[in-house]
Amino acid sequence: MFYHSTQDKNKTVESAQAIAQGISQDGGLFVPESFPQLSEEELRAMLSMSYRERAKLVIGKYLTDFTAEEIADCVDSAYTTEKFGSENPAPIASVDYNGAELNLLELWHGPTCAFKDMALQILPHFLTKSLKKVGGGREAVILVATSGDTGKAALEGFKDVDHTKIIVFYPVDGVSAMQKHQMNTQEGGNVYVCAIRGNFDDAQTAVKRIFTDKETQDILAEHNMMFSSANSINWGRLLPQIVYYISAYCDMVNLGKVAFGEKINITVPTGNFGNILAAYYAYEMGLPVNRFICASNSNNVLTDFIRTGVYDKNRDFYTTVSPSMDILVSSNLERLLYAMSGNNDVETKSYMDALKTKGVYEVSDTIKEKIAALFWGGYADEDATKATIHGLFEQQHYLSDTHTAVAVAVCDDYIRETGDKTPVVIASTASPYKFSKAVLGALDRGDLPETEFDMVEQLHEITGAPVPAPLASLRGKTARFGDVTDKDAMQGVVLRALGIGE
Repeated sequence: MFYHSTQDKNKTVESAQAIAQGISQDGGLFVPESFPQLSEEELRAMLSMSYRERAKLVIGKYLTDFTAEEIADCVDSAYTTEKFGSENPAPIASVDYNGAELNLLELWHGPTCAFKDMALQILPHFLTKSLKKVGGGREAVILVATSGDTGKAALEGFKDVDHTKIIVFYPVDGVSAMQKHQMNTQEGGNVYVCAIRGNFDDAQTAVKRIFTDKETQDILAEHNMMFSSANSINWGRLLPQIVYYISAYCDMVNLGKVAFGEKINITVPTGNFGNILAAYYAYEMGLPVNRFICASNSNNVLTDFIRTGVYDKNRDFYTTVSPSMDILVSSNLERLLYAMSGNNDVETKSYMDALKTKGVYEVSDTIKEKIAALFWGGYADEDATKATIHGLFEQQHYLSDTHTAVAVAVCDDYIRETGDKTPVVIASTASPYKFSKAVLGALDRGDLPETEFDMVEQLHEITGAPVPAPLASLRGKTARFGDVTDKDAMQGVVLRALGIGE
């Protein structure tokens, strides 16, 4: 299995190089040359497998330059009961909401209480093995831009991993208080965290620019270092996300929610498009899917794109109660455009160039039609998000975070507008306790306490929902990091954090 750049398919590498490098030198993203297929026999056999066994099978189809023993070591080290609380790190909870059964794929039982753990607990193992294959003994510098959850999950995953350093940038006013405290109290001798004055798109754009800056790359090379990424632009981060959609289908069959071979709908709250792209890649492998429902918050650039074929980031940016989705430049959409254009790297690059120079592009009628046949886009504003949190708890005593609530609200809109009764899986992406202020406010149970941890305690008292141990343990921890920088100064911050800048 080889990987091409979305912007120059003559750039061909094996998976270890794609994972170690993170992003192509031309600025494109690595994609598999083709999608390996899951036969009916394989999918049926997976019904009786554990999550880890399913992961080994799927991942092995893509990482063909890894041995079976190497893949097994990565999987077994990542998805432990100690880290995720059970043998199945991604269980399904079914609720009846507004007359429809919704199957919530809970992806937040890991050490940082967000879906990013599903990929970022295994990525360090992928990366260390990839570096041994292609790194030439260099140290990897993991550079991360985060809208909240990726930062903490990456910090935790790469904490004290040999031959790596990790630097995380987040928007100073664009994450929840709990997310900020999680990152700024991070332990580990190889970690560094810095806020930026700006939003996530500013951080992400600067990180991409630093990644591809020749001068910076040369400085790192002089000190036997190389950049890599823990964002979903890295193939090693996206691949593990494919697994949990295939596993969810198997669980749906085993639970009697669907008959084997019957199609499902998949709803995903998304900002950077990686999580829903992983579901689409599972479909390309043969997973029976009818429709992908792309759920946005008030930053609804993806909703407009799916409905019109025009991607326009020139719009107001909103800071919402679902901050991990406060994004106007969805990096992984580039991979979908490449696939929908028939792997046309020239066409894909033209769209990305237009986005950089004009902030807007319109795809061809062919791509527009292909996307419309598979994807449905909708969004939930702040009022709808809070009403959904309230409704889920009142109807089912189910406590939802803000991002999952966006997905539920949009899925509800889809069902009402289309009448589609296809069984649905909804990606539930974070613990509600990561967003206690917004969740408490949505439940409307009186005045809010002053501190974040008092809000956590009150939310627990009202709902009885258990507080995840990783969040409860943060109370009283002193912040290690508190730096704030301008977006244009991030390159210097990186070099100083590595001890190689002025």
